[in-house]
Order: sequence, then C-alpha cells, then structure tokens
Amino acid sequence: MNRIGMIVSTLLLAVVLAGSMLFVVDQRQFAAVYALGEIKEVISEPGLKFKLPPPFQNVVFLDKRIQSLDSPESRPIFTAEKQSLVIDWLVKWRITDPRQFIRNNNGADVRNAEVRLAPIVQAAFNEEVTRRTVRAVLATERDRVMQAVQARLKEDAKSFGIEIVDVRIKRVDFSASITDAVYRRMESERRRVANERRSTGAAEGESIRADADRQREIIVAEAYREAQKIKGQGDAQASAIYAAAFGRDPQFAQFYRSLEAYRQSFRSKSDVMVIDPNGDFFRAMQGSGTGTTPGRR
Repeated sequence: MNRIGMIVSTLLLAVVLAGSMLFVVDQRQFAAVYALGEIKEVISEPGLKFKLPPPFQNVVFLDKRIQSLDSPESRPIFTAEKQSLVIDWLVKWRITDPRQFIRNNNGADVRNAEVRLAPIVQAAFNEEVTRRTVRAVLATERDRVMQAVQARLKEDAKSFGIEIVDVRIKRVDFSASITDAVYRRMESERRRVANERRSTGAAEGESIRADADRQREIIVAEAYREAQKIKGQGDAQASAIYAAAFGRDPQFAQFYRSLEAYRQSFRSKSDVMVIDPNGDFFRAMQGSGTGTTPGRR
C-alpha cells in the first residue's frame, strides 16, 4: 500500500509540475515570461508553450486588442478668444512593445497605464485648442485638432510601449458659466428670425389678397360690361321687333302703349290722380268717333 501511495503521489506531483510548466497563449494576447523579476521572453504567437515551474519562471499576459480611453473628467479649456470650452475626447490605443509597456508601467496593469496617459492627452488638447478660435474648434478645424493631438502623442506613446490608433472629439460644449448666455443669445436670434418670417409672410399674404381683390374687381367689371352689352343687344332686338310689329298696325300699337301706361299708372289702389277725363290720356277708354277703336274689336 505504501508503494501504491507513493506512486500515486509521484504521479500527482508530476501532473501538477507539468501544469505549472505548460501554458496557452491566446491569439489576442502577448505572454511575457519572467525569471526572478526579469523579462526573459515575450511570446506573441498563439499556442501551447513551455516554461520553468514557479518560482523560477512566471507568465504575465497582455491584451493585443485595441483599447479605449475616455476623458476621465471634463475640464474647461480656453480658446484663442479666451472663451471656455469643455471637450470630451476618446483615444484608441494598443500595446506594440510589451517589454517597454511593462517596464514603463511597473507591471501589466492597463488601468495604471491609462491613468498616466490621460493627463498627457489632456495637455495635448489644451495646447491645440488654445491656439484656435471657438469656430475653428467647433467646425472648420475640428479634424485638424484631432490629427495634431494624435501627432503630439506619437512620441509619448513610444515611451509607453503603445501605439495611438485614433483620437476623436466626442463633444464640444461651452462651460456652464456661459452656456445660459449662449442659449439666450440663440433664442433671441431664433425669435428674431421667426418674427422676420412672420412679417414677410404677412406682407406676402396682403399682397396675394390685394391681387385677388384686384382680379375679382376686373372679372366683375368685365362681366358687368359684357352683361350690359348683351342687355343692350337684347333691348335693340326687342325694340326692332316691337317696331316691326307695331308698324303693321299703328292704331293697335297706340292702343297697346295706352294699356301699358294704364297698367303702370293704376298699379296701386291708393294712388290719387287729378287728370282731365277729356284729355289724351283717356282717349283709348273713350273710343274714336271716326272709326272702330281697337278696344271695340
């Protein structure tokens, strides 16, 4: 039994020893092999690797992938016009020299490296923004600012053992002390534009209504003129018809006109007329002594 226990113990010890001597390097990682606190080897190729068991050798893994560093806090930066701006930025970086990264960072902690890198990025932005106006930072030279900051960080990044892949400005805003004033000025400007648009619309509306009224008057006048013309033509034709009809029998025409005169004169029963009964007005009622009157037919 003692012999079997010794064999099992030996096998377990061999397995533990083999496990401490073998390690796997992922394709997304660097592996730094330490020997007594000194970097002996940096492995960048993935696969199963061999090392001496602790405490003779240890392995530290570093991420190869691109890392993101956001601005830790929003600090005001003064432009060339002495206007205060708050800039939120983003830096993309990755490890290119694991030895230098570990040596400069006193270890493989990425957070520690970002804490040291953030003030350097902020200082680069300060230098670039203070040379430009607000308009340049917001619009015309925004890309130039990012490119200049990335160029400034290039040498500092080498000392960290990293590469700056990209630099971006996420947000540019005025500081709280002048934001309200800017918003009030923007509101006043928008109100002025709105009032100008309203007055322009009202003037155009009056012009359209005046033009419509003028066209209406023209159309009504032309219609009235055309109606009077047609009415005149009708009256002329009616007169011609009356003349032709009355010309055939003048006595009947005179009698018809007298009847029309009576109809117009005796329209209301309350009217009072003082006329000589022997006058010409009542001739049609009296008849004619020389011939037959139209009223006796």
